[in-house]
Amino acid sequence: MELKMSRVCIYPKDVQRITGKSEKSGQRLLKRIKEELGKEDHQFITTDEFSKYTGISKEIIVKYLN
Repeated sequence: MELKMSRVCIYPKDVQRITGKSEKSGQRLLKRIKEELGKEDHQFITTDEFSKYTGISKEIIVKYLN
């Protein structure tokens, strides 16, 4: 059985690809998610957190990351 590894963290460029918005909009969205979750600037947003916040299924997000 082969395990397929995919990234766990979401970056502004990923948000741009998924939503079709600008990279700057992706930066703002990730900043909003961090504030809501009480994360510090140096911490990352995971695919699970992004999925829960946006309502986009994790399967769709993972497709865009591969």
